This record gives sequence, C-alpha cells and structure tokens, in this order.
Amino acid sequence: MIVMKFGGSSVGDAQRIRTVLDLVRRELPRKPVVVASAHKGVTNLLVALGEQARAGVVDLSELERIHLSIADALGVSQEPIRELLAELSVLLRGISLVRELSPRSSDYVLSFGERMSCRTIAAFFTKNGLPAEAFDAGDIGLVTDDAFGEARPIPEHEERLSHFLSGYQDRTGRIPVVTGFIGKSRGGDITTLGRNGSDYSAALVGAAVGAEAIQIWTDVDGVMTADPSIIPEALPIDRMSFAEAAELAYYGGKVLHPATLIPAIRKGIPVLVLNTFRPDAPGTVITGEGTRCEGVAKSIVYKERQHIVNIESSRMLGRSGFLQRIFDIFGRLGVSINMVSTSEVSVSVTIDDPRRLPEVEAELRQFADVTVERDKSIVCVVGEGMRSTPGVSAEIFSAVAEAGANVLMISQGASHINISFVVDDGDVKRVVKRLHDKFFAGRKALRPIGAAT
Repeated sequence: MIVMKFGGSSVGDAQRIRTVLDLVRRELPRKPVVVASAHKGVTNLLVALGEQARAGVVDLSELERIHLSIADALGVSQEPIRELLAELSVLLRGISLVRELSPRSSDYVLSFGERMSCRTIAAFFTKNGLPAEAFDAGDIGLVTDDAFGEARPIPEHEERLSHFLSGYQDRTGRIPVVTGFIGKSRGGDITTLGRNGSDYSAALVGAAVGAEAIQIWTDVDGVMTADPSIIPEALPIDRMSFAEAAELAYYGGKVLHPATLIPAIRKGIPVLVLNTFRPDAPGTVITGEGTRCEGVAKSIVYKERQHIVNIESSRMLGRSGFLQRIFDIFGRLGVSINMVSTSEVSVSVTIDDPRRLPEVEAELRQFADVTVERDKSIVCVVGEGMRSTPGVSAEIFSAVAEAGANVLMISQGASHINISFVVDDGDVKRVVKRLHDKFFAGRKALRPIGAAT
C-alpha cells in the first residue's frame, strides 16, 4: 500500500482534481489510500465564517459557490455537499446566537472543508471507473486528545486505523479517500491537528497501514533550497535525511507540517514530496539515510513574527535548577519554545504564539528581569555537510553582515546539521537572499556526491 496526500492547491478546482484522478489511477497496483485537504482557500474562508458568526453574521454564499461549482464541473451530485452545507449553517447560526466561538466549535467549523472535498473527490473517482468512498478520519480510527486546534492522536489510533484500512481495497474494491487535518476525540467531538495538518494525517495513516511510501503531492518540485516565492532561483533537492527535513519543517519550511515525519521515522517509511502539476519531476525523497550533497548547506528556511523573551538574573550564576524553573513555566502555560540561547546570567528564548505571554512574563518577573523583543525572525541553515565542514559559521555570519543585518540570537543543534539565528523581521528576506547566493549561486541542481551529471 501507499498513501497519496493531496494538498489544497492540488484539489483547488475541477481540472486539478482530474489530474489527481490520473495520478491515483497510475498507482492502482500499489493499492493507494488517498488523503485530501480542503479545496484551496477554503480553510481560511471557514475561519472567517466562524468569526463572522461570532459577530452575528451568517453567509455561506461564497462557500456554497466554490463547492457546488466544482461538483458541477466534475459532473457529480451536489447532494452530499448540500447536506454538509445545511449542517454547517445550523452550527454557524448557533454560534451567532450565543456570540461565542469555542475551540471545540471552531474545530467543528473548520472540518467542513476536508469533509466536502473528500466527498466530491470520491464521487468523481467512482464516476470515472475508480470506485471510491469518502471517510472522515475520526470515524475510521484517527482518535485524538481534546486539545482543540492542535490535537494529537491517542496511542490506540494506529491499531484502529490499521484495523479499518488494511485490506480495505481487497475487501471492497474501493479506494478510501480520507479527510486530512481532522480527527475525533474520545468523546466524539471533531478535532483538528493544526493548520496544514493534512501532511500529518497522511503520515499517521501511512504508519498505521505499514505503507511502502508516503507521497505528499504539492504545487512545488519537492523540498527547495529556499522559499521560491522570495528566491525564484531556488533549486529542488533530490534527497535528504529525516533529520534534515525535520529541522526544515520545524523552522519554517512550508512544504511539510512539522509533525509529519514523526510516524514516518518511527516506521522507516520514505516520504516523497512531489509536484501535482509536474508529476514526472523527480521531487524529493526523504529517508533515514543522510545523503551528502555537493556543497555544505541543503536549504535555508525562516520563520517570521517571532518574539524573543530575555530572562536575566544574577541568581543563575552557579545555581542548579534555574533553567528547569524557567522551562516549567513555559510548559505549564502551554507556550512552545522554538529556540534557546543561554549565558552565565541570562536565557533568551523565542516563541511564535504571544497569547499567553503576559502570564509568562508575570511568573518570570517573580525571580528575574524580563524584556520582550517583537517582530523578529528565525533563520535556519540546514545540511548534513555542515557536520564535517570547518568555517561554516563564519561564512553564514559574514553573509548576514553583508546583508546589513544584526544577529540577535544564535543556536546550533546537537546534531550539528543546522545553525539557527535571529534577525529583525525587516531584514530576514534580504538575509536569506544573501545566504542563498553564497551557498548556491551558479548551481543548476543539488545532487548527491557521486551522482551523474
């Protein structure tokens, strides 16, 4: 079996869904399980609809237009879509009456994008000779905790998904089309896995069925040396290790959800990042084996809108337990830390969700001086070649200086395959451009050492 995940751009309109049909058809001998996102832009529209309902306004006309026009263009029944639109209308009217949008209700609202797209895709497959059936992931075993908005699967999810999906096509002759992004709590409430969580859904399904590969179909030629929206000359990367891909995803790479690789790593399942619109392009293969490429770096990513929290106290000097006390506060308040830098008397951390920052500050100020710097960006340079190459840091920070930026924090991971640092938001794109010029200028491809040219 293989898992084929199609993102929002890949199922964005009728023509693209026809392309998806062709891609799935050619993989039929490998018994594909399809995991699909909402149509492009629909999740953002649902976020807006939830907020409008909280303000007392309910208007589904644009959502209805998008979904019914795609169904019409594909020649499939509108009825499943109309049923879900009616269900959503009732939900939004309830939200508008109480003027409250709880995390539970928000996840319920957001689920309709995947639920509608999967029903349309399955109907179109069936109409064209590929019998298929749409499933909400939570109904077939993807059970999660009740951390609405960022839910995580409970331990028994894998056995439940495996029980349902393993051998499903042999038993029924149908291709399962499974919702990405959503699950269901033990109590039966719909949950979401975080924005862009469909990649994670695909990896969970792949691990559960012991897939031979997990294919992530996107609108780019695989993982790139930088974000092509700001670096048009960015190159696709043929192969990379799980460790490299995990660093990129965590620090802002837009191709993969950060949690995607965890199930794949655990089961040793290769992840392929492929382009729906250039299906014959090689894409990127991510495996457990590191592949040294020509040059030092493989990719440069960045994460904007970060907050630096600086914590300073002379009581740190020679004292044990001080760092634990700091991290306990962040952990108890549910605030994730992206990066840490320490000295003898200070600790600096970065966070990207400031909603509970006032509470964090209040607790930290009981034993330390605290300052907060806003509008910062993390830049991360990643590559297996950095592990054994002297002078890489000097090259990186020389490029930052040439870009006219100041480095505010520095961190190097224990794996020695990445160097991360913080600059002002206003400098970050200029810094990434200069770094890309330094490490990749004049290159036409990023090939493993020893590969044919």
